[in-house]
Amino acid sequence: QVQLVESGGGLVQAGDSLRLSCAASGRTFSSYAMGWFRQAPGKEREFVAAIRWNSGTSYYADSVKGRFTISRDNAKNTVFLQMNSLKPEDTAVYYCAAGANLPIARVTTHFYYDYWGQGTQVTVSS
Repeated sequence: QVQLVESGGGLVQAGDSLRLSCAASGRTFSSYAMGWFRQAPGKEREFVAAIRWNSGTSYYADSVKGRFTISRDNAKNTVFLQMNSLKPEDTAVYYCAAGANLPIARVTTHFYYDYWGQGTQVTVSS
């Protein structure tokens, strides 16, 4: 049974940092892309960042480029999202997701991901 478990969310002030973790289990993820998406109240779920497990190639939304960094620890089967210079508009529930053999055109689209975590709340106060 595949499980993605996020942790690390919280309440911070604008300009602060947080590191989210996503612990993956239940299968081999070497051919997967691991993505972070977020959803604010009343808004669509949006792409934040993704990384290919085997190559480490990463992708970012323009809104977080230069502030967020996605990485993975193969030994621990864990993906991280380091979030720096947080802004109030980063407030959302953040979800970890896994998608198999995703071409570049599909990495940023939540519809193509197969597995999802339960989400972790990130709140940034001004």
